[in-house]
Formats: sequence, C-alpha cells, structure tokens
Amino acid sequence: MELLQLEYFRTVARLEHMTRAAQELHIAQPALSKTISRLEEDLGVPLFDRQNRQIRLNAFGKAFLKKVETALDVLEEGRREVADLAGMERGSIHFATNALGRITGALGAFREVYPEVNFRILQTSPASDEEMIQLLESGEVDLCFTASSLDYPGVCEQPVLNAEVFLALPPGHRLAEHESIRLEDVADESFIEYKTGHPFRKINESFCHAAGFRPRIVCEVDEPSALGSLVKAGLGVAFMPACWKDERPGYPMLRIESPDCRRIYSVAWLERRYLSEAARRFRQFLNEYFSEALPLAT
Repeated sequence: MELLQLEYFRTVARLEHMTRAAQELHIAQPALSKTISRLEEDLGVPLFDRQNRQIRLNAFGKAFLKKVETALDVLEEGRREVADLAGMERGSIHFATNALGRITGALGAFREVYPEVNFRILQTSPASDEEMIQLLESGEVDLCFTASSLDYPGVCEQPVLNAEVFLALPPGHRLAEHESIRLEDVADESFIEYKTGHPFRKINESFCHAAGFRPRIVCEVDEPSALGSLVKAGLGVAFMPACWKDERPGYPMLRIESPDCRRIYSVAWLERRYLSEAARRFRQFLNEYFSEALPLAT
C-alpha cells in the first residue's frame, strides 16, 4: 500500500467521480482507475459501488476513509513539525474567522513583520460555531478568531480582545449631546439589530436583559455597515464597537455606563493537533497587537 494510493483514494472518495478526481489530481483517468483498483486488490474488498459510470463510496470505503484521513493528517502534521525543527522561516497559516473586519488590521501588521508567512483565510458564517469546530477537527484550519466562545471539548480558547461597546444614536437624537448613558434610558427606543442567530445579536440582547428590558427591534441586518447606515438614516439606535467611534461615523456614539457592555474575541485551536511555529507566533501576535493597538478595549 503506497501513500500516493491513499491520497488518490481520498480525492476520489470526496468527489465520487473518477473523471473529476483525475482532473483535480492532474493525472490521466485510466491511470487513476488502475491505482484505485490496485488498492482494492490489496485490501481484498471493493471500496466503491459501481453502476454504469457512477461510483459511490460503500460501507468498506467509508470505514477505510476515516483511517486514511487520520493517517494523512498525522503525516502532514509531522511534515510541518519537522520543518519547524529545521528552522524553516517560511510558513503557512490556515485560519477561519467570523469577525473578519475586526482582524484585518492585525493581519496586515503581522505580514509586515513576517512577510514570508502565507495565509489561507476562510470567512465563516457568524451564526455557525459548528462550522468552525468542524474546520478545526478536520485540520482544515490551524486557528479560529471568533466573536463568541466555541465551548467545545478539546478546543482551547485564548481571549485576545475585550472590546467596549457603545450605543449609536441617529443625528439630532434627544440624547445626542450626552457623553454617556445608562442603557435603561433607551428602553423605549427602536433598535437596529443583527439577524437571529448572529452571535452579536445574542450578546446585545443580554445587555438589554441586564438593563431590565427587551429591545423593540425594527430592522434586522447581516452586515455591520448596514447598522451604521440605518442609524444615520434615523431608523433607530444600535450597539457599535468602540473602534467605530474613532472613524467619525457621522452620528453620536455614547459610552454605556451600565450595564458593562463588552464583546470578547478569542483565538481558538484544537488541543490535540500540532500547531506550526507560524501559527503559534500569530496566536501570540494577536494578543500583543490588540493590547497595544486598542488600549480602550482593555
């Protein structure tokens, strides 16, 4: 049994299509078919059910695939660990986040210090912690930068940013001249919010609950930029991160005296999986970057 056979098998199993697999692997389709057939002969069982020109992974194939993926993942981790031990400065970081806007500055700053490090970044749905967990478990990413705790066995989380949250008001609002407010002072206001399931929606609603009221939501959005646009148009108030206050958005942003309104961003990784030197450096860099770049957030 050869390593190349296993890599070819994993690709065919994922696509369940011999021609597309051959194209992705950049080999001739007859050569790929012969390699898979030889693997099945070595194992003594068929790995695929074949009907006409269609192939489907069977029970033997599914069981074998789990072990193949584990073996190939371990070998990849070994390759990266050896490269680190050999002092390789070039590295790569596979990274997922549901708060891309919050981390772009840090990414640019890291690249200035380590220009040889390559990134592969996946933007995940803010409402899907399960997607991040799956990416970590499968080894598709090394680290996640998340706006909400994943709270999953085997996943380590390191808080790197404790960001203050302000309340944005439409221009000319009755409280616009204030520097700060208590959240209960706007209990009767119309709120602009993220859609149900978004982690910030849950956090924001917890702020209101602590202030003793349930917000009256008149607009629901997907993107942070939409919040500001609707506030500026006078449709309601909205929770905004501290960094937006420095961007002169064109509407008042007031500090919230009570309750304490903050969002905690964390870096997450899988405890049992090897982290490359580049990934470890980036994890530490995020902690240092946010503590220095955003003193208001601490």
